[in-house]
Amino acid sequence: MKIVPFAVEEWMNRYETDAVYNIAETCVDSLTLGELVDDVPRFFAALAARKLTYGDIEGSPAFRRRVAALYDSEPRVVATQGAIGANFLVFFTLIEPGDRVIAVHPTYQQLYEVPRALGATVHPLRLRPENGYLPDVDELRERARRGVKLIVLNNPNNPTGALMPEAMLLEIVAIADEAGAYVLCDEVYRDLLQKGVPAAPSIIDLYDRGISTGSMSKVFSLAGLRLGWVAAAEPIVAACLQHRDYTTISCGMLDDALAVRALERYDAIMRRNLAIVRGNLAVLDEWVQEQPHVDYVKPKAGTTALLRYDLPLPSAQLCEGLMRETGTLLTPGSCFEVEGTVRIGYANAAETLRQGLGQFGAHLARLG
Repeated sequence: MKIVPFAVEEWMNRYETDAVYNIAETCVDSLTLGELVDDVPRFFAALAARKLTYGDIEGSPAFRRRVAALYDSEPRVVATQGAIGANFLVFFTLIEPGDRVIAVHPTYQQLYEVPRALGATVHPLRLRPENGYLPDVDELRERARRGVKLIVLNNPNNPTGALMPEAMLLEIVAIADEAGAYVLCDEVYRDLLQKGVPAAPSIIDLYDRGISTGSMSKVFSLAGLRLGWVAAAEPIVAACLQHRDYTTISCGMLDDALAVRALERYDAIMRRNLAIVRGNLAVLDEWVQEQPHVDYVKPKAGTTALLRYDLPLPSAQLCEGLMRETGTLLTPGSCFEVEGTVRIGYANAAETLRQGLGQFGAHLARLG
C-alpha cells in the first residue's frame, strides 16, 4: 500500500520537542496525572492486584458506557488507539478499491489520504474562507449524484475552527441517505465551543449510517493515554470489530482506567478547558486585530485557527525561520495544502500563547 508522507505529523515530529513556545500544539493544555487523579497512590493501589492481561478486548464496560453516554442515541462503542486509530479502522472496514469518497478539505490529512491509499477515488469538498470554511452543500449534492460510498467530515474543523451547525448537518445527512452513503465525522474537538456558539449534534445522533470518532486527547487534555473510539450503530461496529482483529487485540488497561476517571470528571474538565479555549481565543483575536500582515476567520470551536498572511514567503520557509530564530513553533499551511497560511493551536498555557504570539509578531515585522 503506497501512501504519501503525513505532512503535519512529520512537521511536528521534527520540531515540537525543541520548541520554546509551542503554539502548534492542538490539544487543550495537557493535564498531569496528579491533576486527573486526586490521590495517585490510592488510585494505583486499587489497581495493584490486577493482572496485566489483554483486558477487555473492546474496551472496559465502564469506558464504553461512559463514552456512549456522551451521545443522545447511546451508540455501540469500541476502543481504539486514539482517534487516528479509530479513523483508520473505519476506512479499513468500509473502503474498497474503486469506491468514491468525498472528504472536506482542508482537514487532517489522514481523512483523505488513507482512503486514497486503499484504492478509493477521493473528491475534495473545499472549505473556503469566504464561506466561513463551511462546505458548499450544493457542491456536495452534485458530487454525490455521481455515486459515493463515504462522506468524510471533521466537525469542529482542524485547522480552521469552523463548526457545521445542525441545519447543515441535516442537509448533509439527507444527501448521504439519498446516495446510500456512510458519513464519518471526526469529532475529536466536539463541545469545545466558543461562548454563544450553539452546540452541533453528533453525526450519529442524526443518521443511522453515521459514524463518530473521538479521543481522550483534545477535549480531555490526555493525549498521553492514546485512547479513542468508534461510535456507531451495531452493524457498523460489528464490521469494524471483524477488521480490528487484524490490527488491535486490545487497548491498554491502565489507559482505560485513567480514561474512565476522566470521563467521570467530564463536567469539571470541560469547565477548565472551555475557560482555556475561550480566554486564549480572546488573546489571539486581539493579537490578530493588531497585525498589519495577518487576518483570519475567527474560530467558533476547537483549538486551532488558520491565519492568513500577506508576505511573499512560502509558509514552510516562514515557519522554519520563526522556529530557528525564536524557538516559536507554528504549522505551515502547506501541510494542509493551503499556502499563504499558518495553523496556530491556541489552547496551550496562556503565557506560552502570549509569548509565542509576541515572537511571531516581531518576526513578521522584521520580514515586512
